[in-house]
Amino acid sequence: METIDRFLDVHVERAGRTTVISPDEYRKYNCKRGLRNEDGTGVLVGLTEIGEVHGYIIDEGERIPAPGRLSYRGVDVADIVAGYQSDGRSGFEETAYLLLFGTLPTPDELDEFTRIIASRRELPPGFTEDMVLRAPSSDIMNKLARSTLVCYSYDDRAEDTSLRNIISQCIDLIARFPAMIAYSYQAKRHYFDNESLYIHAPDRSLSCAENFLQMIRPDRAYTSIEAQTLDLALVLHAEHGGGNNSAFTVHVVSSAATDAYSTIAAAIGSLKGAKHGGANNRVMAMMDDIKANVSDWTDATAVRDYLERIIRKEVGDQSGLIYGMGHAVYTVSDPRAVLLKEKAETLAREKGREDEFRLYSLIEDLVPDAFRRVKGYDRVIAPNVDFFSGFVYSMLNIPPELYTPIFAMSRIAGWCAHLIEEVVSGGRIIRPAYKCVMPRRPYTAMAER
Repeated sequence: METIDRFLDVHVERAGRTTVISPDEYRKYNCKRGLRNEDGTGVLVGLTEIGEVHGYIIDEGERIPAPGRLSYRGVDVADIVAGYQSDGRSGFEETAYLLLFGTLPTPDELDEFTRIIASRRELPPGFTEDMVLRAPSSDIMNKLARSTLVCYSYDDRAEDTSLRNIISQCIDLIARFPAMIAYSYQAKRHYFDNESLYIHAPDRSLSCAENFLQMIRPDRAYTSIEAQTLDLALVLHAEHGGGNNSAFTVHVVSSAATDAYSTIAAAIGSLKGAKHGGANNRVMAMMDDIKANVSDWTDATAVRDYLERIIRKEVGDQSGLIYGMGHAVYTVSDPRAVLLKEKAETLAREKGREDEFRLYSLIEDLVPDAFRRVKGYDRVIAPNVDFFSGFVYSMLNIPPELYTPIFAMSRIAGWCAHLIEEVVSGGRIIRPAYKCVMPRRPYTAMAER
């Protein structure tokens, strides 16, 4: 069998050399690379009623920082959280209903929807054995995408793109994601990490958060505050507007009138990317580095000095980035971070990790000054939700390889809402223009090359 290595040695360099497009070309044709304007805001390419992300105001062309606000179907997420928490119940199921159907459910509607979701949590017969355990993956997001595509084979109406069938498929996927993720994780632990294998059946009597915790833990045990915290994380990650990469992927792929499973698998592939999901893993790695190199976590000067060394690319991963700080849209505050920080403080007290929580809070306070001292600019820099989510998951004893899959377990509600919206309102396949900037040249005969 002929080896490919020598071929790649030559052609990787050639491909890299012949596919470079200069930034000058983008400016020449006024092409918004990454669909971003010069000020970092997104180019308007669509309309949505699902979610709104508000982080600044425009006054006479100038971008003015403002407190962040996130709305689901026009309802402020802070009000959603306050509402279900005051009633002492879980919130993810209500949030999913709101995103899918556009209205807050009545008590009877929420009860019916919750029962339907719970009744569909079990995977199809043979699915766990044949598709999860016999074909494990070292990456759970990879396995989740494969499992989602395999659902097509278990659906007699997989190609039916009517609204009624799409909604039914969406409910199935929202219900099944926790089991597909939990079982993929257990298979990964067993076949790649040489750990014992635990497969716990879904429990219909539990909330989504409670059910997931009992499926990933050997003893199935969890506390009330643990379930409340995970439930909050699911609510806060369920939707973030139509312009984020995975939601936009849903609109692009579903506009081609393909099946729901292909669309959602594509969104999973988007979220798996290092530039979209996984930011909280980078925050945790950064925090581990800080904790290992700053002996006194209460010494503001020592912590600030180390942050400045990170910014100067002297330590850490030498990227110069303080992960979890700042956001493409939010300026003064990320409302998700504000809400999650409150719960993180409560959980830290229960877990005896208050010193770490205080370190996170100290870094939050020091980062703007550190950037000011090193970079010389004065701007508002606030923590985003990723700054606290990894810390929260670590206090829940959830391993890093599950951080992004949990993101997907939450965001499936938003993805499905965008899928429904595209089916109802899209109408045309999304096909933006690309300008070819390769000069024309004649074909050269083989003998003359």
